[in-house]
Amino acid sequence: MNINLIVLAIPLYFILIGLEVLLDKLNNRNNYRFNDAITNISCGMGEQVTGVFFKLIAIGLYDLIFTRYASLHIPANWVSYLILFLGVDFFYYWFHRYSHVINLFWGGHVVHHQSEEYNLSVALRQGWFQKFFSFFFYLPLAWIGFSTVQFLIVSSLVTLYQFWIHTRSIGKLGVFEYVFNTPSHHRVHHGVNPKYIDKNHGGTLIIWDRLFGTFQEEEEEPRYGITQPVNTWDPVEANLQHWKGMYQGLKLMHGTKDKLRYIFNPPGWKPEYITDGGHGFDAVNYKKYDTEVSASMNYYVLFQYAVTLAGATFFLFAKEMSLANKLMACSLVIISIVNYSNLFESKKYAVPVEIGRIVLSIVLLFTWFQIQSPLFIAGYILWLGISAVWLYLMRARA
Repeated sequence: MNINLIVLAIPLYFILIGLEVLLDKLNNRNNYRFNDAITNISCGMGEQVTGVFFKLIAIGLYDLIFTRYASLHIPANWVSYLILFLGVDFFYYWFHRYSHVINLFWGGHVVHHQSEEYNLSVALRQGWFQKFFSFFFYLPLAWIGFSTVQFLIVSSLVTLYQFWIHTRSIGKLGVFEYVFNTPSHHRVHHGVNPKYIDKNHGGTLIIWDRLFGTFQEEEEEPRYGITQPVNTWDPVEANLQHWKGMYQGLKLMHGTKDKLRYIFNPPGWKPEYITDGGHGFDAVNYKKYDTEVSASMNYYVLFQYAVTLAGATFFLFAKEMSLANKLMACSLVIISIVNYSNLFESKKYAVPVEIGRIVLSIVLLFTWFQIQSPLFIAGYILWLGISAVWLYLMRARA
């Protein structure tokens, strides 16, 4: 059951992102900001490396229900795969719709909507805890009799389809849009314009939105992001911020009934006795969150990020690795992507932490993972030397 088409598609993702960045520059569209795109990809990278552990729970429960309680054992053929595709896409619609209108579920999904840009890198921006809510919606498919392998294949394909719809480079697509989800439909979904909020929840097909009253045509250009901006490049904070807000909100609620209503009502709900003086989100006058660092720092982060991405990809493809080594590798990836955000935000401790991160990498790679390949060691020494000189020069200029 070790099927992860998403990981296999990683090279294609970055080729397409690279092409879109090139087109963006050639046409002066300014749809990409480096710090935003890196944060988007960091959220995706974190979702994948933590998913090595988290997905075991979701997949394990699906397999348990299929193995013990399936009413049928449906054979794998093109008809059953077509039916399963419709089932997966149908239940995805309902998960996606409820993740927008239930505060608890929104905590897992909000990460995907936080970017204030709209480009292919946004497709990779995924919440690390979303799978704890989404997989429940698919359990009826296990009970019906679709095997775990069949489900993993089809659900991965539904996810893969949604990558290309995160772009502003493709306009409307005519009759195709009557049935399928498209970039135009999904731009609406990511908009914070009042008419666009909580619309177009479909995954591959838009027919569910048309049937159940949540469809909205793209009209004026959407404004992207969320109504309570996250205002950080830190992927961990991006994943935790909503939960922190919920914890504080629950402390203000009077009684169990209001606490439950706060958890299961739409995001932003509050009883009448709570007045916070808020005036709502001004989509017209709001300025995007941004920070400025030197070009040298951006190039440094890009260089280090490429190394981290290569390491994370190796980790995701590694078949034989102890649990302790998996935990350490996952921790190193998360420490790395968090500190890149610290560098973007010019935090005082960012450079000392970066030095510690590099030292920690040395300890883990040579002590715990026992890397012995001469070619790898040579490459690692080269990386270490470049990193040390670059950091020294940046500190000297600071």
